[in-house]
Amino acid sequence: MLERLERHRTELTGYCYRMLGSGFEAEDAVQETLVKAWRAVESYDERRGPLRGWLYRIATNVCLDMLRSAQRRALAIDLGPASQAGGPLGPPIADERWIHPIPDARALPETGDPGELAVRRETIRLAFVAALQHLPARQRAALILCDVLCWTAKETADLLDTTVASVNSALQRARATLRTKAPDEARPDDAARRDLLDRYCAAFERHDVDTLVSLLHEDVTMSMPPFAWWLRGRDQVRLALSDPAASCAGARLWPAGANGSAAFWQTRPDADGVHHPFALVVLEAADGAITDIVTFLGADRLLPLFFTDGSWPGRQGCHGRR
Repeated sequence: MLERLERHRTELTGYCYRMLGSGFEAEDAVQETLVKAWRAVESYDERRGPLRGWLYRIATNVCLDMLRSAQRRALAIDLGPASQAGGPLGPPIADERWIHPIPDARALPETGDPGELAVRRETIRLAFVAALQHLPARQRAALILCDVLCWTAKETADLLDTTVASVNSALQRARATLRTKAPDEARPDDAARRDLLDRYCAAFERHDVDTLVSLLHEDVTMSMPPFAWWLRGRDQVRLALSDPAASCAGARLWPAGANGSAAFWQTRPDADGVHHPFALVVLEAADGAITDIVTFLGADRLLPLFFTDGSWPGRQGCHGRR
């Protein structure tokens, strides 16, 4: 039975991540779900419904409990107006206020229907997960179950112990909110995206600011959690990248799978020239340009989430991007 429970870990992690907005909390929620299920396994009756639905019910209740006293998690652009390049970063914001990244491998299935996989990937993007956090918890659950996981309104109503009419009403309100909060961008096709990322990565490693800036959308945003500081616009990002005090000269980018997006470990060399992860960078692209750069500082804390032993293999170069 334990093996049967474990088969659902990845999809449950993706669900809990969309609910909670934190890879760390999603891991905790799934672990608690599986422990609860294992302890209650003798009460599970297959005649009353499939194991998957039973696990989702437990996971939903765990997430709702965790969200009762939680503040809404957000990205920097949701926390205040844009900063000016060269201005102070200010104090770091409390950890529980941030949307945190999640490894693709922990939240996305390896195989499945291509259309469903595309939806799963799109709905763990940072901007989409941040938009979900604007929804009340039960609305959030209804929308994820119906619009992401393709549950019926009846199945969702049974899980949430409510009526189909209530679920449909919650979906209507949730979809209306997301229309004002979620991004609606035309992402480049795979070939164009790979080419754009290759050029961005090469320019970054050359510390070629002019080329880097040429690859940015005119309204690009750049942020560095856990600081509320963020920039908007190509000119502001140019000023930030040109600041000698904030130079990334000598840094490298190594591929990392995170949030269904292009993501990289940014490393810096020590005195012996050995590179160590400094941050996780998540990029978004649309209309043939980079539209968003989120640099999650504190790589030491993130590494165990991506690598089970907490080490960083660093075996790949900045090539072969997804």
